[in-house]
Amino acid sequence: MSPIELALNITPRARLDIVDVRAITTQLHGEALTGYRRHFWASEHSTAGFLPQSLAARLTDQFGGVEPYLNLFRTVFPEGAGYRHDQLELRDELAPEQKAIEPTNADSHLAFMGGGLRACVTDDALRQTPMYFVDFDGVYRNVPRKRVARVVGFNREEEVARTTIRVPVSGHPIDAVNLRESRLGLFDQVAELIAQHGVTKGRVRLELATGEQYASLTVNEYETLLMKHDLADVLKNPLKFAAEKFRNAWNDPRAVPAKARDYAQYDLVCAMNKLLDALGLHTSRIERLLARSLEAPASRFLRMRRSVDLMVSDAKLAGRGELVQGLYQSPILVQWRPARSEARRVDVALTRFD
Repeated sequence: MSPIELALNITPRARLDIVDVRAITTQLHGEALTGYRRHFWASEHSTAGFLPQSLAARLTDQFGGVEPYLNLFRTVFPEGAGYRHDQLELRDELAPEQKAIEPTNADSHLAFMGGGLRACVTDDALRQTPMYFVDFDGVYRNVPRKRVARVVGFNREEEVARTTIRVPVSGHPIDAVNLRESRLGLFDQVAELIAQHGVTKGRVRLELATGEQYASLTVNEYETLLMKHDLADVLKNPLKFAAEKFRNAWNDPRAVPAKARDYAQYDLVCAMNKLLDALGLHTSRIERLLARSLEAPASRFLRMRRSVDLMVSDAKLAGRGELVQGLYQSPILVQWRPARSEARRVDVALTRFD
């Protein structure tokens, strides 16, 4: 029984839109997934993705649903709060005609990450619980956004290739690297492996190598103003902010999955590193103290993932697999202590779905 891939066109009904894509799949495609033991879901959007099956079930058990939890992050990151990302006249990467229609949605990006949503998740078909596709920016100027979710039904997964890449990082205790940058060659290597092994349906898992500590991997939008300015304004002191706004939730670390820390660290990386480089304070006492100020929330209050998954699909050209990546999606490595030899190792595993 060969894997099957289905595309789901979703029309959001509100800015915060929550839909069960399991139910939508049945409505649109009937029993097409019947007989498959596993499902691999993917979103190409940076403000819309999936709640992991286990987290959604826990939230339903504890709070009667997922919406109260998601609304917490809409409060943490309020709409129209003067984000630099939303000052489109400063966005040099946007053409003038794009600026006229570009959504002002910094709050949605931050809520997506803060809430622990994922671009790709796997579920067990035997667990007949909803698979929630959550959109934090579903409607803009009263016009619904166009959203597409993908799902692959499969029964077995076989690893066909594995390699390790060396990711240079700066000597700063806090650093972040966009793994999609062409200078790293990661995507070129992955494309070669996919072609060499003829994978048409599968996944690529990026995982920090054994022994790598005080670092994480995430999938994020890499946009300069969002990363350099907005998070510093909202999360200057992640611990204090969490204690004041969500004291009860933070008392139970299991109730809040961790992505706010990723952003707090990543945001300060660019601004702090440039400042320290300009002042010649690369390993100064000031830098070490700043690093430790972020280490506490990083290590105690929020979980950081050591791995991220990306989809491999031949939907565009039958028989030719390639990575499924949205225009604004990038895998990112974040560290909050310096690495040995100013580099970190990331294991890359390619698997085939059968």
